[in-house]
Amino acid sequence: MRAAVSSQSLEIRLIRIQRTALRILGYLTLVGLSIVFVIPFFWMVFTSFKFPWDAVAYPPELLPNPAKLTMYNFDFVFQQFPLFLGLRNTMIIVVGVEIGRVLTSSLVAYSFARLRFRHKNLLFLAVLSTMMLPYHVTLVPQYLIFKELGWIDTFAPLIVPAFLGGGAFYVFLLRQFFMTIPLEYDDSARIDGASILQIFWLIILPLSLPAIGVVAIFTFMGEWNDFFAPIIYLNSNDKKTLSVLLMDWQRIQGSVGPNKPWSAIMTASMLITLAPIAVFFFFQRYFIQGIVISGVKG
Repeated sequence: MRAAVSSQSLEIRLIRIQRTALRILGYLTLVGLSIVFVIPFFWMVFTSFKFPWDAVAYPPELLPNPAKLTMYNFDFVFQQFPLFLGLRNTMIIVVGVEIGRVLTSSLVAYSFARLRFRHKNLLFLAVLSTMMLPYHVTLVPQYLIFKELGWIDTFAPLIVPAFLGGGAFYVFLLRQFFMTIPLEYDDSARIDGASILQIFWLIILPLSLPAIGVVAIFTFMGEWNDFFAPIIYLNSNDKKTLSVLLMDWQRIQGSVGPNKPWSAIMTASMLITLAPIAVFFFFQRYFIQGIVISGVKG
């Protein structure tokens, strides 16, 4: 009996040691991968405080010399790079798309999750099937439509589509979340005389802030960093976004080589990335909670 108990105890200890070893290995792997992804960001930050000749020095220095730190690049960027013009244009697009995508995708998801109508599942499958189409497949037809409407070189092609459903991925994400909310809430509201839109606005949306936060964060990240669509539809310099202006500014700074102001380019890039980083860290609680809950029920 004692031998059996000791054998079972030894087996439990071995299992615990194995689980602990796997957990430590997993943490070490995550730390190693995070270092690989973080190094380019820190290189960009440190380079922005270097003089132009120190940025291209060989051998390169990852950590800048404290005695050589300078704010020269920031002065140069604020004087030469149209930062505030690009910020204005980018924020116009981001705010417009945020409003349209959150509003319309939540309405469409609400109809698929809470309402009953014929061929609902078939229509939802058709919406999901649009996720299989690459953006470039529909680019030419969309461009021709916007050209006929006279929207080229305006913000309309970048904002208006967000008010036409919000996108299949966001509809799917919100639908999954809405389906986790008990239907008894809807029934109680109908007994009290609430309409479909009142139920949506007063009950479903307040209970869905985590999922709404995910949609808002994804939208902000995507639109802030979007390069392809603005360069297709925007031609005037006074309408270009930060990403496009950064490319143009980098191109006019000279040819590739030691004479190119890489430290100033790194400074402009760092300033542009500050907003997405701040948004993620401030709203990461909604991001994580929404991602965890969105796939619970399908």
